[in-house]
Amino acid sequence: MFWHLNGKASKKDDMLALNFKIAVRNIRKNPGFSLINIGGLAIGLASCLMLLLYVNYEWGYDKQFKDIDRIYFAQLNLKLGDNIITLQATPNELAAAAAQEIPGIELAARVSDEENKLFSYEQHKIKLAFNYVDPSFLQIFDYAFLKGDPATALKQPNSVVLSASAAKKLFGDQDPIGKSLVWDNRKPLTVTAVIADPPKNQSMQFEALQTWAFHDQEYPGEINAGWGSINCSTIFKLKKDADFSAADASLRKLIKGHQEDTQMEVFLFPYSKFQLYDQFNNGQLVGGRIDQVRLFFFLAFCVLLIASINYMNLSTARSEKRAREVGVRKALGSSQRSLISQFLMESLLLSFLAMIIAVALIELTLPYFNGLLEIVITINYHSPLFWCFLLALVFVTGILAGCYPAFYLSSFTPVKVLKGFTNIGQGSLSIRKLLVVFQFSLSIVMIIGATIVYSQIQYMKNKPLGFDKNNLVQLDLEGEFANPNKVEILKAALKNEGVIVSATEYSADFTANGGSITGAFNWPGKGVKDEYIVGYRSVGYDFVKTIGATVMSGADFSRHLSSDTASGVLINQAAVKMMALKQPVGTPISWGTQKLKIIGVVNDYNNVTVTQKAEATVFYYSPQKSKTLLLRLSPSHPLNAAVQSINKISRQLNPAYPPGLKYVSEGMEQKIKSEKLLGVLSNIFGSFAIVISCLGLLGLALYMAEQRKREISIRKVLGADLKSILLLLNKDFIKLVLISNVIAIPIAYILLTNWLKTYDYKVSTGSLWPYFMASGISLTIAVLTISMQSFKVAKANPVDALKYE
Repeated sequence: MFWHLNGKASKKDDMLALNFKIAVRNIRKNPGFSLINIGGLAIGLASCLMLLLYVNYEWGYDKQFKDIDRIYFAQLNLKLGDNIITLQATPNELAAAAAQEIPGIELAARVSDEENKLFSYEQHKIKLAFNYVDPSFLQIFDYAFLKGDPATALKQPNSVVLSASAAKKLFGDQDPIGKSLVWDNRKPLTVTAVIADPPKNQSMQFEALQTWAFHDQEYPGEINAGWGSINCSTIFKLKKDADFSAADASLRKLIKGHQEDTQMEVFLFPYSKFQLYDQFNNGQLVGGRIDQVRLFFFLAFCVLLIASINYMNLSTARSEKRAREVGVRKALGSSQRSLISQFLMESLLLSFLAMIIAVALIELTLPYFNGLLEIVITINYHSPLFWCFLLALVFVTGILAGCYPAFYLSSFTPVKVLKGFTNIGQGSLSIRKLLVVFQFSLSIVMIIGATIVYSQIQYMKNKPLGFDKNNLVQLDLEGEFANPNKVEILKAALKNEGVIVSATEYSADFTANGGSITGAFNWPGKGVKDEYIVGYRSVGYDFVKTIGATVMSGADFSRHLSSDTASGVLINQAAVKMMALKQPVGTPISWGTQKLKIIGVVNDYNNVTVTQKAEATVFYYSPQKSKTLLLRLSPSHPLNAAVQSINKISRQLNPAYPPGLKYVSEGMEQKIKSEKLLGVLSNIFGSFAIVISCLGLLGLALYMAEQRKREISIRKVLGADLKSILLLLNKDFIKLVLISNVIAIPIAYILLTNWLKTYDYKVSTGSLWPYFMASGISLTIAVLTISMQSFKVAKANPVDALKYE
């Protein structure tokens, strides 16, 4: 019995070894064909792997934390009339109240918006991005502590936790624990811990963490501001046995239990989804970056499918050459099953070789890819999971690409092929044509997609923003510049130097996302129960003039109209529309108990986003509350010289703070980062798809040439010229590409129209030029690809094809 089983196993091993030898022999015997096949698969696998690495990177956001399945972000639904807006900001009171009143919550922590301040140690002075957090924050997230104890790191108000890179900048090789540094050139902090730099694919990126107790020292007015003070994010960690539904239901009722007339409702949202699912419409989740991740996953599958189809076409194109081999082997007793295993072995071997080349290509291009997308993707070669995935991908690709050729080639009848049957595979020609049409349709959709994405990016880059971003820079108002009198001295000095033409204060970073909002504004005609959210920003004199916007009616804040400035406000056109004001200038409005008057209307400019319409905003004069100085550079002054002059004068007036001048144009460029990423990837991998598709078309051209060489030879003998033969060979392929265009264009139109729905400002998908361009590119590439083979066949000596007839 044992001998019998071992005999079977030995026979099976011998068969596998024989199939492997035959596969190697065929690869070596046809180096040109093998090179094209392996090259196509390698490009497809490399493209697929690169896209999957990116998808894995995005999907891995925040998954590094041990208890991520129990960590939730609090989202706030705010009802405004018939609409609901969803905010990440929550009331200051929420964390403590929820931890005390909801049994399922184990820990709660507040997190402030990111701030930038000067941190100094001896001669080292650097600005660090930091957040204020509750001490429980370090119990919710298990950051990798290099030094210090998470249980005590934020126990004292003046404690600070540094990232490894920040500690290196400040202290070099010294041990930072217990050392004192100066915060904002005025308050001492003690370093209590150092943690590893957060990976790039974590939502919270910071260089330092400070205590919420320190925040209360800096912003004492927010301590007892009540439930209306929406100034932080709130993060919860549920208990292991907690019921999510019960905890969420309790949280939704919490604010109403403390403030009966509230329009706010807070709900739990998984922290692991925070980065990818960030778009809400009327209180309901509608998507976010996850749509882009899914698109790239689908693109990876499409590129791999195109490469596999290419292999099928190239393999079956050699059907006549392999037919006699199949006939002889069948005549000698080989079964169809053994022939199928042999052809699958060839496919798997080619797939394995292609994978080796693909991994090498990825290693060469990954640094460029990371730099292009400003991310950090690495390959863990020590991970068994990675090697298992690679082998699985080799197997899937090998089977996917090789199954059709294996079943097709192994089905030949020995008698027909050995008698010289020359019409082998005629029935499968339609299948091959179908594969080419499918392959080219996918590629054309990618070309159209890349074109529309590029057009949308260019449109957003060149679209009038409503203000002039060129020659506009900003400077943080800190240190000595926190004093408005010092700021006036700076402005005067820069004007005397001829460096600037105007300057104004602004509430925060001019290109930062978000801003202050309130529902406390009232105006004539507003109902008592009407709920509206209005943005508000503090500004200085010459605000509209400095940013290069337009006063639609009324006047800008000006020293010449200082009597109006104290109680006057500017509003934008969106606010005029929302307030339904026919004659806005001179209209009295109120902000809580403060009586104000509209002195001017500014156009709707886009400094927060280039994709959405401007929100209703009120601008009020308050230089002392502003954190940024906007400077309009003189166009007659060289840019480099202007920047040097600003830095020089800034150092003289504010010596403790290194000047950190920022270009507003660079900040606006970051607004289309996601679209630029999509554009880059669609261009790169769309090009690869076209290259692979052309190889598939070449495969079909090789097959057709093989099938029709006798016909062409007879035509040549009968007097047909080169032009008519080339036309004869090319017209069938051009039909296939035209059919591909007919299929691809409506699909591309539907997909891209849906994608553009998320933009208020967008290009039209009805414009014909992207579709004509895609058709032109596909036809040109197809004709060039086919003509190379057609010309070779048309120029061949007819004697070679007819000498045995």
